[in-house]
Amino acid sequence: MRTHSLKVDSQNSGVRLDVFLTENLTDIPSRNFVKHLIESQDVTVNNKPAKAHYKVLAGDKIKVKIPPARDGSILPEDIPLDIFYEDKDFLVVNKPAGMLVHPAQDRFSGTLVNALLYHCKKLSDLNEPFRAGIVHRLDEETSGLIVAAKNNTFHAQLAKQFEEHTVRKRYVALVEGLIEFDEGVIDAALGRHPRYRDKKAVVFYEEDAKEAKTFYKVLKRFKEATLVALFPQTGRTHQLRVHMAYLGHPVLGDTKYGKRNSFPRLALHAQAIRFLHPRTGKSIEFSCMVPSEFLPKV
Repeated sequence: MRTHSLKVDSQNSGVRLDVFLTENLTDIPSRNFVKHLIESQDVTVNNKPAKAHYKVLAGDKIKVKIPPARDGSILPEDIPLDIFYEDKDFLVVNKPAGMLVHPAQDRFSGTLVNALLYHCKKLSDLNEPFRAGIVHRLDEETSGLIVAAKNNTFHAQLAKQFEEHTVRKRYVALVEGLIEFDEGVIDAALGRHPRYRDKKAVVFYEEDAKEAKTFYKVLKRFKEATLVALFPQTGRTHQLRVHMAYLGHPVLGDTKYGKRNSFPRLALHAQAIRFLHPRTGKSIEFSCMVPSEFLPKV
């Protein structure tokens, strides 16, 4: 178990407890993680439990206990990885379509985490064991670049960038039909599908609707499909797939939001990612090629 002891200075007096901890602990991945610690009474202020909305005062003594991750049974597996980049803090993997990022439900093997545990001597352990090293995720059917953290400091600081929406990502997709405009923006909130629990939908009046925005730019038009670059400004589940279907141009191969058998796979690829390197503070970007199957001969 890791512990931290902090004393509030006059500059931070009046700041919410969860905000103060998120900003002052380097191995905390997000404000939600902090709230979980507070709710579990792993945070005390002057030796007493406190609420997340408590406003700290100068001189307050705060103690934080970060319990170890719960035991898991995720085994390393010798699965080939297309490692795009690697250093002592993190690695970037070009994930193939069809690979699950981490174990879920009754699937505990063949995932990216199983492969990472075999390849790396150590991964960050801020998450549960079945999500070791995973800072962000891609849908199982989506291919492309994904970052995995080797230590908690890198993980926590990159996770904060995701939470603050400062990480920039570029996807490419092959979509149905010919998009009329060369570029545009889809600003449509997402929420639960009214009929299907495993799907998302564009909604306008639901209380749980979450803001979702996607910029798009046409790269090439084919006879019956368009190759488009997608720039998500938010990170909602299935955002790009739902937004393109809402636009009238579902991603080819999308069995959930488009037409079945329209393409051999989901034609969505995470092509590039840019963020500030937590150690150097410098902007760093990784970009890979468009999958060859997205470029049909004309």
